[in-house]
Amino acid sequence: MSAASLIRAARTSAGLTQTQLAQRMGVQQPVVARLERTGSDPRFSTVVRALQAVGQGVYVRPAGGPQVDESQIAANLRLSPADRLITFERSYANVRELVARARRLES
Repeated sequence: MSAASLIRAARTSAGLTQTQLAQRMGVQQPVVARLERTGSDPRFSTVVRALQAVGQGVYVRPAGGPQVDESQIAANLRLSPADRLITFERSYANVRELVARARRLES
């Protein structure tokens, strides 16, 4: 997604006009129109400022880094400690079974 479409989508999802976003950013409406224009190349700090003005944040993940499914982490944190332990024990048993099967296939 381009910076222009990201800003436009954030603004429209917040139910704001370009003028309202401009007021929140402390700029004139034509500035927001230029930011949303296809092919615009705003600075990262400008994109962050626009998103913060509509009440959204920015999360930057290092390129090429490990992919983390944060929804899985959140789901596990909603479990009680006892349920987390049961889930871990089941996962551990599954991994041990996979390793045993792999060893049988190797021999």
